[in-house]
Amino acid sequence: MSAPHTDVEQVEAANTAFYEAVERGDFEQLSKLWLTPTDLGIDETYHDPADAGVISCVHPGWPVLTGRGEVLRSYALIMANTDYIQFFLTDVHVSVTGDTAMVTCTENILSGGPAPDAGEELGPLVGQLVVATNVFRRTTEGWKMWSHHASPVLAENDDDESDDAPA
Repeated sequence: MSAPHTDVEQVEAANTAFYEAVERGDFEQLSKLWLTPTDLGIDETYHDPADAGVISCVHPGWPVLTGRGEVLRSYALIMANTDYIQFFLTDVHVSVTGDTAMVTCTENILSGGPAPDAGEELGPLVGQLVVATNVFRRTTEGWKMWSHHASPVLAENDDDESDDAPA
């Protein structure tokens, strides 16, 4: 077993690789970063690989997705419909216990969709603040994503503050 500080560094690297794969639209790399039944020592001959060692994902505003098929399909859809995305991670905290690790962070996301008119490079850029929890499992090939859960952070409204002010 590796030293605790090394585990934290390896989990941080796996977490970074996850976000970089999404930014590049590298579906093949992203797929390699998620747990497979084989990673868990499950013989796919006797178990449905979609259900074995269930991975899960919750994108902001989406229902929970379970199994490699659903999870990876969601990323394929996101990548196909997002021309530009960049993550600036803040408040990153890594916790490792045995062969399981959890990363909590704030995803400061800048994204842009298809250009509204031919000739423009990108549609308008949109910023979004999301908090995420990423759970990893140690495998023989390194740390792999077991679960990703992301929730939007509701922006404070200045009007709300004035409503609370005394008259």
